[in-house]
Amino acid sequence: MNEIIKASGICKSFGKTKALRDISFGVSEGELFGFIGPDGAGKTTLFRIITSLLLPDKGEIRVMGLDGKTRFKELRKKIGYMPGRFSLYQDLSVEENLNFYATIFGTTVQENYELISDIYSHIEPFKKRLAGNLSGGMKQKLALSCALIHKPALIVLDEPTTGVDAVSRSEFWEMLRRLKPYKITIIVSTPYMDEAMKCDRVALIQNGKILSVNRPGKIKEGFSRKLFSAKAPEKQRLINALRNYPGTISAYPFGDSVHVTFTGDTFDDSIYPCLNRMGISHVVINETQAGIEDRFLELMEQSTQDREGRNDIPRNEG
Repeated sequence: MNEIIKASGICKSFGKTKALRDISFGVSEGELFGFIGPDGAGKTTLFRIITSLLLPDKGEIRVMGLDGKTRFKELRKKIGYMPGRFSLYQDLSVEENLNFYATIFGTTVQENYELISDIYSHIEPFKKRLAGNLSGGMKQKLALSCALIHKPALIVLDEPTTGVDAVSRSEFWEMLRRLKPYKITIIVSTPYMDEAMKCDRVALIQNGKILSVNRPGKIKEGFSRKLFSAKAPEKQRLINALRNYPGTISAYPFGDSVHVTFTGDTFDDSIYPCLNRMGISHVVINETQAGIEDRFLELMEQSTQDREGRNDIPRNEG
């Protein structure tokens, strides 16, 4: 299978801020590849490098075999880009925006309508409405239609579902799934861990560094400890109490419960009177299965420990 993106040792800094640190990965043709991480992880900077809007300070990247530094004009004709913020012309109608983007790329809406019909059909009844007057979900569909109208080989979507309702999020990912027969490679970033499960492969990214790249199920399997779910009427107090319990390794909120790991992968009944003394009663603790969120948090902990360990190593200033 053809490799659409090949990145090796990508670094990018803005002043003293290291946005990307030695990023290496590859993406195959037709793959739905997700970058999963919180705000500030480096996703947008990386996407701007992929689309040739930024150049890396170090490292090499080829997109569809092209070097974005020397062949950016050719490259941009083959990419559809949907930035994190709605960037279409808000004083143009839905129809006018779509026609404008088709014209820029030397095509027409009619020529590639089949590709966007499943997406555009949701907003076509409102084609005369100004883009600025659309709801969040409709803006999202219009932006995706404009990114696809020239039939790109690669589309790059920077947090496309941020700020839209749950139904629109679900619809959007279903639309991406329906693009599979067209063999369009899709790169998408998101802070939502549940969306990671809908990707073919994901890269977990934090502080400008990739922590893991694999299929979502394989990443979950990498969790290295037994995981327990703890519940009590006052969740925040339970979190604080568990973090102060001597046998706890980690405790994080997860829905209406707390996911917790213990030294030796177990706990005994002494935890209940201990939590009682801290004012927490009616606690229920059961073993549970780790999710991709749990693995991400574990990898973040390990990365932090590695950095702190390196900072403790004395440096020879001579």
